[in-house]
Amino acid sequence: MTPPLLSIPMRHFLEVARSGSVSQAAARLFVASSAVSRQIAKLEDSLGTPLFERHARGMALTAAGERLAAHLRNAQLDIEQVIEQVRDLGGRSAHRIRMACTEGFAAHFMPQVMRSFESAHPGTQLELHVGSPDGVSALLARGEADIALKYVVAPEPGLRIEHSANAPVFAVLRPDHPLARQRVVSVADAVRYPLAVGDKGVTARQLFDQACSLQGLQYRAIFVSNFSSVLLPLLRTPDVMLSGHLTVTHLIDAGTVVARPFAEAPLQQRQLQVLALEGRTLAPLAQEFVQHLVHAIASAGRRKRGRARSSA
Repeated sequence: MTPPLLSIPMRHFLEVARSGSVSQAAARLFVASSAVSRQIAKLEDSLGTPLFERHARGMALTAAGERLAAHLRNAQLDIEQVIEQVRDLGGRSAHRIRMACTEGFAAHFMPQVMRSFESAHPGTQLELHVGSPDGVSALLARGEADIALKYVVAPEPGLRIEHSANAPVFAVLRPDHPLARQRVVSVADAVRYPLAVGDKGVTARQLFDQACSLQGLQYRAIFVSNFSSVLLPLLRTPDVMLSGHLTVTHLIDAGTVVARPFAEAPLQQRQLQVLALEGRTLAPLAQEFVQHLVHAIASAGRRKRGRARSSA
């Protein structure tokens, strides 16, 4: 176990910041709720500023609280990293890398990356947490993941970009679909067919809805899910599914689907990013994993460009 190096008020503050609740923090700390409240009040008094906004449903960080929480999380992570390095000198390091990604990468792309990295670095412990786009960012912010992979449409405060690549939205079709004969499809083309789309929290859906709104178009969604692994088995001609290329690369390689880019600019305005927490120094092994992940993303991009040239 890592020895507690933060003061009691700071540890109580961090636990309330994580849970958003004094009672939940008290339960995790094995102390009375009143004790947690006293420590928070003591800390706020010493700093001369409120750290939380008190609401009926819980505690929300103020701007000052957000800044303090971010600093303490980074400090705690740095402490854990040093302790891990010390354990490594004693031959007891777990060599752990904690990753987070959105669901589209979890079924095929990330397992391949993890297996190839572990083969090159035997003994490494690789953890992958899968969540929503906001959930992945929250894992980084709470210090529960070292590295994250997700689609991004706007910069996110508090997160550092380790790598960024263009990641447009594609129309995914069966090879016998009428639109499969086109090199590029328009939103107006796509809405003529039944659509399989992500829910409103998925970036591909957000950008597609934006493009439809700009053109005054409406569509019929026959299948909606936040999991592409649910939508892909449902895809039949004449359906059109919205997806990133990496999500369906294995199916393109197998010849069971094709992916066609959209002509509209809004559907090109998305980035695939490898992210870390701002102010956090990644351990050397985690930095190697980032390089390995970036190489895998670049290799997939080269295959995509090669297929595009061969079909031209």
